[in-house]
Order: sequence, then structure tokens, then C-alpha cells
Amino acid sequence: MERRNFLAATSTAALAASPLLQLISTTSTAATPSLVRSADVEQIRTAATTLRSWDNLYGGGGVVRETALAQLRWAAGLLNTTCPASLKVDLFTAVSRLATVVGASAFDAFAHEDARRLFVFATSCAEEVDYWPLRAISYNLLSRQATWREDPDAGLTLAELGLARADRLSPAERSMLHNARARALAKMGHAQQALAAIGQSDDSFASLVPADEGPWMAYYDSAQHHGDTGHALFDLALAGHPPQEALGRLQTAVDGHGDGFARSRTFSRTKLASLQMATGDPAQAVDDGRIALTEASQLRSLRANHELGELSRLAHRHRTVPDIRDLREQITSTVAL
Repeated sequence: MERRNFLAATSTAALAASPLLQLISTTSTAATPSLVRSADVEQIRTAATTLRSWDNLYGGGGVVRETALAQLRWAAGLLNTTCPASLKVDLFTAVSRLATVVGASAFDAFAHEDARRLFVFATSCAEEVDYWPLRAISYNLLSRQATWREDPDAGLTLAELGLARADRLSPAERSMLHNARARALAKMGHAQQALAAIGQSDDSFASLVPADEGPWMAYYDSAQHHGDTGHALFDLALAGHPPQEALGRLQTAVDGHGDGFARSRTFSRTKLASLQMATGDPAQAVDDGRIALTEASQLRSLRANHELGELSRLAHRHRTVPDIRDLREQITSTVAL
């Protein structure tokens, strides 16, 4: 997958005529100003930060996505507005960051084609001004979405594209992309390569200095790192790799995520319960599964529901146990909401 060919169909110019921006254009927003000011750029940055926190707290469905679409329409309109040369980099990077946030909400709501277009749009904005960190963010999300959609080969390619000129990326950004590689490789059944990618991620994370990271990487703390690597190890464990490391990392993620990262905590807790269910600790799986079910019921996240569905399928082998049968019935009711 050659980068220029991949992006050509959905560059900033092509996206303007896409069904995605036709969707965005149906939302009434404030008129686009005739001249970009620094205050406008700061508003876009603030919107990205706020929407990201809402997405983590509530999930990507409901009001979060609707609000995000309106914000993005206004921000994208500024790209065709007169902009002082001194603000061009700031404008394009702010719009890129907002597009990844909106795309992530669409991904969580299973609006997959909208999400893909937004991630590609974000990539184009970052590349327009040669801003490698935000380019890495969008390639990371493209990779994760491809792997999620059962195309880990594309997921691996996209993660490695994101790592181009890794010397220009921060430790957190490199760690993030090695995690995307690991998850793709694990899905492909390449255990040793996946473990090597996790090792590279661990090495990058070990050199991370939070104060030196960009605001877009503020989420990437110990809980996030252990959750991401634990997800990759989860797939290896289901394929027969010893599960202890995956269980430990997922537990660290669950314990480390605060209430502001409710969705991430729910993902990791559900994976933890699923792995416990699959590897011989169904009683503990029920306890963690019930908590995950309660947490997921507070979110508007189809991905969280999907993870619960996986837990239910893995619990099928223990379906005669009353507590597990009850958990599966509760999952069915929650996922149907």
C-alpha cells in the first residue's frame, strides 16, 4: 500500500465532495470567518481536547458524535479561508487533531466509512504541513480500525507507514504505533513478531517523559500502555500463548484508568474477564464481567458492546453454571439496547 496512492482518493480536496462532508454540512453551525485568527485555532484545539474527554467518558455515540460533527464542519471550513502564513501550521495541525477525535467517535459508533475518511483527512492535513506527530496519530487510528475490521495485514502496513521517520516521533508516539503493529501481528498469528513489537513498545515507553509529549498524547500513560499491549497479548493467549502476562497487563490497565477514561477501563476489564473465562478462572470472570457490564451500560459505545459479546461467546462453554448463564443473559439484554 503506497502512501500517496492510499491518500490520493481522500485528500483534503477530494474529501470536500465526499458523502462524509455532505453529512457534516447538514448540521447548522456558525458562519465561517473571512480571516483565520489565533483565537480560532485555539478554539479548535479546545474543542478537540473537550470532545476527546467526552468520548473517553461517554463513548462515541449519542451527543458526542453529533457535537463533534458540527465542530469539525466549522473547523474544516477554515482551511478554505484566508490564513496568515504564520498560522498555517497551527491551523492544519489543529484541524488534523480534531478530525482524529471525530473519527475516533465515528469508529466507536461503527460508522466505519466515515471514520476511515476522517482519519485519512487528518493524515492529509498533517502532511500538508509536514507535521509528523499528528501524521502518526492518524495512521495509528487507521491501523487499529483496519485490524478491528479483520484486516490485520492492512493494519500492519498502516502502522509501519506511521513509523516512517520514527526519529521524528516522541517515545509515546513510537510506543503507540508499535502497539498497533503488535495487535495486527497477533491477529495474523505471528506470535514472535508480535512479542518483539511489544518489546519495542515497552522500550519506547520506558523513555517517556510526560512533560515532553504533545497534548494529543496526554492519554498515553501507564494504564493505556498496559491496556494496549495487554490487548495484543490477549489474542496470543487465545491462540495458546501463556496468558499470565496478558492477565497482568490488563489488570494493571483496569487498576490504573481513572473515571475520565471509563471506556478504556471497560475495554480492558471486559478483555480481562474474557481471558479469565477462556483460561480456567470462570468465577473471577463472572465478578469482573458483572462490573464491566455495569460500566458498559453507562456508555454509548458499540465497541464496548462488541467486547461484551465476545465475553458471552467465550462463556458459552460454561453455560450450565447458573452465575454464568445469568451473566450471559444480562449481556444479551445490554447489547440489544
